Amino acid sequence: MLAYLAANMWQVWAVVAVLGLIMELSSGDFFIICFAIGAVGAAVVSPFAGIYVQLLVFAVVTLFSIFMVRPVALRYLYRGDGSRPSNADALIGQTGYVSETIQAGGFGRVDIGGDNWKAVCAGQEDIPQGSRVRVVGRESIIITVEKIN
Repeated sequence: MLAYLAANMWQVWAVVAVLGLIMELSSGDFFIICFAIGAVGAAVVSPFAGIYVQLLVFAVVTLFSIFMVRPVALRYLYRGDGSRPSNADALIGQTGYVSETIQAGGFGRVDIGGDNWKAVCAGQEDIPQGSRVRVVGRESIIITVEKIN
């Protein structure tokens, strides 16, 4: 078995690369994928070089990926990520329609993008059903809306 693996190290490197890609799916920070890229580099040279050269190629390609490829990938795929709202905060500024009248000082319901949210009005007037509204705030799972004229 060891003789077979020594003669076919490209298969071992391919397994390492695939495992690295699978592990990257769970992290998403483009770090583990650099090791997978290094394993692919080692798999390419394995038919022509010994194990020490393969390990050297693995290390060099991995380090190159970490310091050169990863920053470019992060910049390209996560551009503007720091200012992008997530979850319910992404609702602020969106528009929707009142599905249940919002009483002044009370609650109602608003449809936004296929979801129905509990809502309060920003002003002191009722917002009737069917009115178009804009989300101006959020407190937990209750959104604050204002009527769009």
